[in-house]
Amino acid sequence: MARSVLLLVVLTACLAAVLLFYFRWLGDDVVGNGRSLQARDIYLQTYLTANADELEQPAGNGFTPAPFTIASGESADTIAANLAAAGLLNNTELFLNYLRFHGLDAQLEAGEYIIDPQQTIPQIAATLTEAVVQEETVRFVEGWRLEQMADYLADNPIAYVDATQFLAIAQRQAVFDLAPYPFLADLPPTATLEGYLFPDTYRLPPEADAAYLVDLMLRTFGQRVTTSMQQGFQAQGFTMHQAVTLAAIVEREAVVDAERPIIAGVFYNRLAQEMKLEADPTVQYPLGYQPESDSWWKSPLWLEDLELDSPYNTYRYTGLPPGPIANPSLSSLEAVAFPTQTDFIFFVADCEAAVAGSHAFSITYEEHLANVQRCR
Repeated sequence: MARSVLLLVVLTACLAAVLLFYFRWLGDDVVGNGRSLQARDIYLQTYLTANADELEQPAGNGFTPAPFTIASGESADTIAANLAAAGLLNNTELFLNYLRFHGLDAQLEAGEYIIDPQQTIPQIAATLTEAVVQEETVRFVEGWRLEQMADYLADNPIAYVDATQFLAIAQRQAVFDLAPYPFLADLPPTATLEGYLFPDTYRLPPEADAAYLVDLMLRTFGQRVTTSMQQGFQAQGFTMHQAVTLAAIVEREAVVDAERPIIAGVFYNRLAQEMKLEADPTVQYPLGYQPESDSWWKSPLWLEDLELDSPYNTYRYTGLPPGPIANPSLSSLEAVAFPTQTDFIFFVADCEAAVAGSHAFSITYEEHLANVQRCR
């Protein structure tokens, strides 16, 4: 009992001393006063020691690095508030006290940064005192297949992203944990990541490697494909993998955005009637790289090409191919989630359309043949 009372007395005295130093620090109007600085440092050191565990934990929420800007003249308090608003910092008080104790609150540099919410407060503080632009940009085009993405990276070296390693991860020939991505739950064991590497413009920190980029692209897919879209897939009776497979075909067939939901509707109609999809891109995909044209998409196709014996060839096999043939845009994914309901069964490029890349749609085969003949 006596020991407990003694311990309580000691703790109360320590707390009183810390509070005394804190209030003396706040109440001293003379910034240069040595006693005030000493009181401040003792308080901050005590505070940081009490929060040492939190200093070693991720400072923010989420897993995706985000761009962050410090404008010229912004105070440490404003910067902390902006970090918190961006979801990159949970404890602004701890961040500011860490800066003050280490003399960094006046050393934060204006500039553009990439901040990872999984960084600790000391790591973020170190980052924000480096006055450099820490990013490189990559742009993946909608409808590219994995090999085209890898070719782009080989031609445009970015950070530590190795094109060969990127392709190996994307084709699942290198170890990469897919558990963090719930939308890949129904991915067949032999399937690649074709279709799921979301085409977009990405800003990468200089230390980014191939695994970092694949992770960023997959997380972007998960963010862009909303719950409403997933419900749309389910309403069509499709799994995520089936939906992405069809969206990739729509992506390669469509040129005009407004036609994507119509084209998706045509394919749904053909599937419902157990008709072959007869989509040219599903032949181009297994044909692969064409050296004579330096292209991954052979054009034009010849009649013998349509006889290619591949499970991807929808001229030979009914139903969907075994997987996506490209990485579709958000608009193609939306088209599959929310197709336009029509009776159309056929479409062909319309050579007389006012908008280049438009198609002529038809219900009967006779109408379709007339549209074909009109453009020959």
